Amino acid sequence: MTLHIPFDNSYARLPARFFTRLDPVPVKDPRLIAFNDALAADLGITPGTPEDMAQAFSGNRPPEGAAPLAQVYAGHQFGGFSPQLGDGRANLLGEVVSSTGQRLDIQLKGSGPTPYSRMGDGRAWLGPVLREYLVSEAMHALGIPTSRALAAVTTGEPVYRETGAMPGAILARVASSHIRVGTFQYFAARRDVPALQALYDHAVERHAPDADSPAKLLETVIERQAQLVAQWMSVGFIHGVMNTDNTTISGETIDYGPCAFMDAFHPDTVFSSIDAQGRYAFSNQPNVIVWNMAQLATALVPLMPDQDAAIEEFTRLVHAMPDRIHAHWLALYGRKIGLAQATPEDELLIVGLLERMANNRADFTNTFRVLSDGAPRDQFLDPTAFDAWESDWRTRLEAEDDPIATMRAANPVYIPRNHRVEQMIQSAVAGDFAPFDRLLNVLSRPFEAQEGAEDLTRPPEPSEVVQQTFCGT
Repeated sequence: MTLHIPFDNSYARLPARFFTRLDPVPVKDPRLIAFNDALAADLGITPGTPEDMAQAFSGNRPPEGAAPLAQVYAGHQFGGFSPQLGDGRANLLGEVVSSTGQRLDIQLKGSGPTPYSRMGDGRAWLGPVLREYLVSEAMHALGIPTSRALAAVTTGEPVYRETGAMPGAILARVASSHIRVGTFQYFAARRDVPALQALYDHAVERHAPDADSPAKLLETVIERQAQLVAQWMSVGFIHGVMNTDNTTISGETIDYGPCAFMDAFHPDTVFSSIDAQGRYAFSNQPNVIVWNMAQLATALVPLMPDQDAAIEEFTRLVHAMPDRIHAHWLALYGRKIGLAQATPEDELLIVGLLERMANNRADFTNTFRVLSDGAPRDQFLDPTAFDAWESDWRTRLEAEDDPIATMRAANPVYIPRNHRVEQMIQSAVAGDFAPFDRLLNVLSRPFEAQEGAEDLTRPPEPSEVVQQTFCGT
């Protein structure tokens, strides 16, 4: 059977200044190491032989109908504006329309240098590819909007990083699109209003068909990002590099680089090796996404006939965003402690638990999960800290119909714990992909306790703690 992908490439029909057409750079000896059969079926993709798919998803032989290109965009990176970035190690093969009618991109990551590589090698090594494959699929299983992993291949070529030679790999990922806040910034910074209008029209058709103005598009993106960041916060996820070029119009999590899930809870937790100032710390993510939406608003202003009125309206929308995020946060955290519909009065109860968790280095995931199992005090260095909170909580639960079911639906048993991900990567580098396959399988059902997977709920031992995570570039 031959691999078949039913491409329909709308982004490639935009003006030439939106991208550079180029094929992925061939690799020496591609080998397929993972393929997402269920996702492929949803996309109408007919899988081929492992050799056929390795050649296709390495970029050696792009499938028929592909229109390979590297997208250009700009972006604020750690607060500083870069007027031209772009796909420095990625190649958009094209788009497909899923069985539900949704248009989706298929992109190769690690597919070689492009005009936007900025002296980089355009490649990825095996560790970050497997990390993104695993974490993005885990996020999908958690119900959080995200890019998806379609396939992963090794290249048979080394990639050189600070630690030396690493095995090269390429990820084929799927997203609703790769249109970013930085894509709008690119054309706004150049005062290229015709291109900005073409991008707006494309984004509206694809992501917000009910939007009848730039203001409505902005409001739509604000709401999606408010929900998304609240969902990250509810599972202890830290993106690690929330630049505007990593913030999508679709409201999906994308560009998993130095991302991580917390073990012991603390609001100021940072893992990213490049976030020296803690700009993207766990608790600062709501502030950052508001700032990013202000940059999108600025980029949309040139499309408005009355720009003074637009600035006033856009400012109102951005200033209202913290309340949107907080409303989603309250609802999600309310369910985490068993409240089907939390009220503003319940916030004190939620915050009280989080403060005790932070002071006692309680494991974020396990503490919330065992609230429904009757043994949460064991998660605290000082169990009496939980005891002091428990009475008010149990009193509040008396008004709930089925708090146990509410908590179990909101609190996962399993997350991609950093030490397990690192152990998986080390095994894969040594040629053993069994830990990767096992994690992928367990994390596909994160809310379901699974026999034989108890070890995957264990926080790291002191010697296993991962202090930093890295981009992989």
